[in-house]
Formats: sequence, C-alpha cells, structure tokens
Amino acid sequence: MNINHLHKASFFLSDKEKVKCLLCPKECIIVDGKTGFCGVRKNIDGTLYSLVYGKPVAVHIDPIEKKPLYHFYPGSEILSIGTFGCNLSCQFCQNHDISQADKHKIESLEKQKELTPEDLISICKKNNLEFLAFTYNEPVIFYEYMLETAILCKKNNIKTVMVSNGQINPKPLLNIIEFIDAFNIDLKSFNDNFYKEICNGKLEATKETIRIIAEHKKHIEITFLLIKDFNDNEQEFNELCKFIKSVNPEIVLHISRAFPRYKLEIKTTPVDLLNKFKDTALKYLKNVYTGNV
Repeated sequence: MNINHLHKASFFLSDKEKVKCLLCPKECIIVDGKTGFCGVRKNIDGTLYSLVYGKPVAVHIDPIEKKPLYHFYPGSEILSIGTFGCNLSCQFCQNHDISQADKHKIESLEKQKELTPEDLISICKKNNLEFLAFTYNEPVIFYEYMLETAILCKKNNIKTVMVSNGQINPKPLLNIIEFIDAFNIDLKSFNDNFYKEICNGKLEATKETIRIIAEHKKHIEITFLLIKDFNDNEQEFNELCKFIKSVNPEIVLHISRAFPRYKLEIKTTPVDLLNKFKDTALKYLKNVYTGNV
C-alpha cells in the first residue's frame, strides 16, 4: 500500500509497534499492518492512516428530510456523502453494504480516484446546493475528510450536517463542532446491554455526545429506530424520552420503522406500534415524528 496516497489520521498515540486510536470510545490498540474495529484506520509503521479520505462510495443529492432533519431548512436539497466503514456493528444495520464492507472492498479504494473537499464544494456550486451532509455510514470514521470538508464549507457559506451514531470521544467532537451546523444522532436504545450485545457500542457515549451538542447550541434531531421485540420496552423508552427532555424538550425525535436487514431476524415494525411510541414521546417532547412509513 502506497502511503503517499494516504491521509494521516488524527487523534492517536504511537509507541512505534502499536498505535492507540483516540477518535472513538473503542480506543483500539492496533498493531502494525492492521486496522481498528472500523476497518478503515490502519497502523503503518507506527503511524495511523485513514484508508477512506477522499474515497466516498455514496454521493447523492437528497431531500434534507431524508437525513432525517425536519426542523432545519425544510424543503432544501443536500449533497450527501458516505464511505465504507463504521465503529459499530449493529446486527440490524440498514446500510450494512457500506458500513460493514470487508477489507477487500476497502483495499480496492486505493485504485479509486480521490474526491477532494474542493471537489465536493464544486459539486455543491454546480448544483446550486447550500448544504452538505456526512451520512450513510458513520462519518466519525472518516473524521479527517469530514473536518477538512466542513472547514471549506464554512468558507463557502455551505451549511453542514453530521448524521452519526454519536460514538465519538469528546475531544475530537469539540474539535469539529464549530464547523458542523446540524446533527442527527441515532439513539438506538436506552439499554446498555442492547448497545453492547446488538451494536458493539456504549450507550453513555451517545448520551454524552447529545449533551455536548446541545450545550453548544447546535441544531440537533434524534432518531430512534424502533425494532419490535428488541428495543420496544416501554419503560426504557419512557426513560429515553425523559433523558431527551432533560437535555432540551425542543429536540426533535424521529421514531423510525425498521425493516429486516443484515444479521438480525426481525419483523417490519408495525405502524400501530410506531404510533403508540409517538404518543408516549409526546408526553415529554414537543416535536415527534414517525418515519419510514
């Protein structure tokens, strides 16, 4: 692999033989020649590199409501990009074809032409777009690409959106937050065991991300993917809504319908269950919507 074509990662420590990635709560310790959990941050001779900088595999123009964002410039179109890789492994992932891509697909990116931050700005201008979203997979794992693009967007009066699972350490979040205009954060459950066993993540990390975003007065909407028989415990959902209310009762909550995807054997979420959970959420929050219906 030619490191001259790779972008050095940020937020890591090195002792020459191993590196410790400090970008997300997993804090992977990575030996030479290997990648972390996300599959796209690789230790090469004691330096951590991003394998996906400038290598998006999904580039589309979407309605902003698809992110979903309902209270942030509704009716707008937004350039949306995503790469391979994720720092979770949700068994129900709705975008598993790119988020859980194997190493052969990731390694094939070396031959793909780079799409630079400047190129993304050009696409926006060519299509008269004033918004750009980091989405589809988990943008935290292409942090450097996202940050440099977001900085350039600010200089060109293009607003940015980060659609994330919230699994990011506070320091890198605080480093990028001034360059992101709006967030949609997936809050997958209010049960730490669900996060650990089904997603390979940490509930508290996402909660802390939500708190930090709100404290910085950034626009934030939250998505809860309702999965029958897995995260539909009513008591836990009440606690989830109470948590959001404690942060800010104005936060928009999207309760989305799940469809059978990837490894988890589930049934499509019944619409009446979505509506029931919406009614519950409205006891605590002012802005609640159902989605994927």
